[in-house]
Amino acid sequence: MKKTIKHRSHVSSYHSLVGDPKAIDKLLHDVFQSRGAEYGKHNDYRLANMLRPDSLKGLDAAVELLVSALANNDSVLIVGDFDADGATSTAVAMRCLSAFGAKKLDYLVPNRFIFGYGLTPEIVAVAAERSPNLIVTVDNGISSIEGVKAAKALGIKVLVTDHHLPGRETPEADAIVNPNQHGCEFPSKNLAGVGVIFYLMTALRKKLREIDWFQQQNIPEPNLGEVLDLVALGTVADVVPLDYNNRILVSAGLQRMRAGKANPGIAAILQIASKEAHRLNSTDLGFAIGPRLNAAGRLDDMSLGIQCLTTSSVPEARDLARELDDLNRDRKQIESSMQQEALKQFENFTDDELSQQSSGICLHQSDWHQGVIGILASRIKDRRHRPTIVFADTDTGELKGSGRSIPGVHMRDILDEIASSNPGLIEKFGGHAMAAGLSLKPESLPAFKKAFNETVERQLTEEIIDPIVLSDGELPEEFLTLDVAHTLKNNGPWGQLFPEPTFDGSFYIVNQRIVGEKHLKLVLSREPYSNIVFDAIAFNVDTNVWPSTRAREVRLAYHLDVNVFRGKESLQLMVVDLDAIE
Repeated sequence: MKKTIKHRSHVSSYHSLVGDPKAIDKLLHDVFQSRGAEYGKHNDYRLANMLRPDSLKGLDAAVELLVSALANNDSVLIVGDFDADGATSTAVAMRCLSAFGAKKLDYLVPNRFIFGYGLTPEIVAVAAERSPNLIVTVDNGISSIEGVKAAKALGIKVLVTDHHLPGRETPEADAIVNPNQHGCEFPSKNLAGVGVIFYLMTALRKKLREIDWFQQQNIPEPNLGEVLDLVALGTVADVVPLDYNNRILVSAGLQRMRAGKANPGIAAILQIASKEAHRLNSTDLGFAIGPRLNAAGRLDDMSLGIQCLTTSSVPEARDLARELDDLNRDRKQIESSMQQEALKQFENFTDDELSQQSSGICLHQSDWHQGVIGILASRIKDRRHRPTIVFADTDTGELKGSGRSIPGVHMRDILDEIASSNPGLIEKFGGHAMAAGLSLKPESLPAFKKAFNETVERQLTEEIIDPIVLSDGELPEEFLTLDVAHTLKNNGPWGQLFPEPTFDGSFYIVNQRIVGEKHLKLVLSREPYSNIVFDAIAFNVDTNVWPSTRAREVRLAYHLDVNVFRGKESLQLMVVDLDAIE
């Protein structure tokens, strides 16, 4: 689908800055301002600038629960989630509580294919076999009404730490820490699950310090900076908005990794992904480490990923990283096959079926893999620029759906509206603005498709319907340098709702060829027959269109990227969107 390039607000004409010694500062000023931030202030990523934890609702009660558990040598069970945020959250809880002196400490991650998401009564029954005194949920629990009841009925205390949006009812846990729970005044609502448990661990350490716990137990006070690599990974991989506070956390974690201080599991995954630690950026966390970690939860058991993140053995970490890499290769093959099948469904749709999915897309195939439907929904959403939900059959007879949305359409609110207007249609649901999950009875799917399309249609406006690439402006040729690329990279981390600077412009094609099956490698110039050329690459192009024998010129939206080949750095334009000028 063709995209429109639109300039952000606060974009200047950078051609007038050529020769100005403060040109790059002025460029960055515009970039930050267009993202609602202030350059010179909100690119100061020192940990001292982190938000204080004091305003997190439920924090004091949560700390007291954990202090009591430590003092009484209680059995503590961490119940995690089966994605990268859940895995890193579990690893942070395990590493910190162990360092604080917890001796009876274990974790449990629900198998997504058997138990589904969260602290369900079924997973509580499994947990009870380990006789915990306290269950601590990480990255889940805010919607686990019945699960918490089941645990409490068995005499097990429950501490919920989560970041997902609550429903109308919240569980009757002994304590809840969630910046999005009703009445919480914590200024940032964008913490990932791993950010929430990290904040709780910092508050717990402070309390333990106050009561002289570490001296009494004769254990060294832990440096919680040692888990910031995990916090950074989980935050980026969960695609939460990178507000200033989250950028501080991610920046600190990246610094540890670049300095060669990543924990053995992350270091092993980096090595197998052929990523040099000292060149690491937030994109690498999202596209190189995150998918390999997520593959365990998608295809097998996330315990494999957690084991990789918690082991102190370098050889074991390498073995586990290889297993994760193998799973990720399998995931890619499954995803590719499912995507082809989904596109065939569109080809075979009648005009009536297409009109019924003109606003909101719902796809289902009985043999699709439950663990990969979220990725498929994301791919179809990107291709069609419509909110998309993909369903697969489950062993329990229900349909499991995973949805992804587009800017301007809040996926969880859409599901909430459908559930309110159609009681009993959705069995259960939960999620965020951009991603959500749900379950249905098979016979409910036709009615849900209709309700989803109609509900989304009411939300769509002309601004939302057409896919747009937001650009930070056109750069003069003098700005297309390796130094500028490094400066932009170094003022990140960039990510969700704080996107990497994107620029646009017209270029002449000097050379074009396909590499790696479907990636377009370009050599470009700003003027015809110029000796000054620029390398560019566009990933996953339509090979029926590119290379183009007719196009002599292209209109690009791109990032300034640093390419490394055989140890030598060069400027590369990372193409976000391209359109032939014939």
